[in-house]
Amino acid sequence: MIAYLQGKLAFKDPTYVIIDVHGVGYLVKISLQTYSKIKDEESIRLLTHLHIKEDAHTLFGFREEVERSMFLLLLSINGVGPNTALMVLSSLSTEEIEQAILGGDVGTIQRVKGIGAKTAQRIILELKDKIGKTSTGDSLVPSGFLNSNTKIRQEALQALITLGFTKAAAEKNLAQVLKKTNGEISLEDLIKASLKTP
Repeated sequence: MIAYLQGKLAFKDPTYVIIDVHGVGYLVKISLQTYSKIKDEESIRLLTHLHIKEDAHTLFGFREEVERSMFLLLLSINGVGPNTALMVLSSLSTEEIEQAILGGDVGTIQRVKGIGAKTAQRIILELKDKIGKTSTGDSLVPSGFLNSNTKIRQEALQALITLGFTKAAAEKNLAQVLKKTNGEISLEDLIKASLKTP
């Protein structure tokens, strides 16, 4: 198992990064939580989880241990795969997930794309005892607000498509969010708000 990767940040996208470790480029899938915490650093260190299936070996990366722990807890739930777990971590902060689980808030978890009522109930039921009663204080950090321009909209669109949205649905959600915010929103906040748009 690969516990972490440390190397040069060769490429950064809202859904994945490429880390150059001594000339080998590792593609690592990330959540918006991790994306928001990675600045334009030259050198980067991400905690990782290697998910192995018959047809693919996929690396998932996390800036903080609290997020990786939550990812692994979500993976332990029957019916929650790595992409769904990553979607949950992109839609909600670790603290919001903990509060929803401890408070039995099915609605908050169910708002995440791909999570139905039964899965949301299962997450709460199975993880309630595993989640510590203390808050982690972990939340998304906005990386400065940017004017909505073609580049940001395009990157957000690509991220939503990568996360499983159809192009039409992604464009519709982005349009709704941009209309409400008058375009004054950061890339990660735009994606996060679009994930929560019904």
